[in-house]
Amino acid sequence: MYVWIWRHLPGGTASRALLSLLLVLAVAALLLFVVFPWVEPTLPFNDVTVDG
Repeated sequence: MYVWIWRHLPGGTASRALLSLLLVLAVAALLLFVVFPWVEPTLPFNDVTVDG
């Protein structure tokens, strides 16, 4: 998958490295600001029980 992305990015090595870094940052921002807040209400992190 990474080789496919690398081959399809335009430019030389430095340009590809910068574009791949921007792609990683864009995916991280999308996950952080869109996907995780959308999924968070369905996650069971607040259902903590301690049986004793």
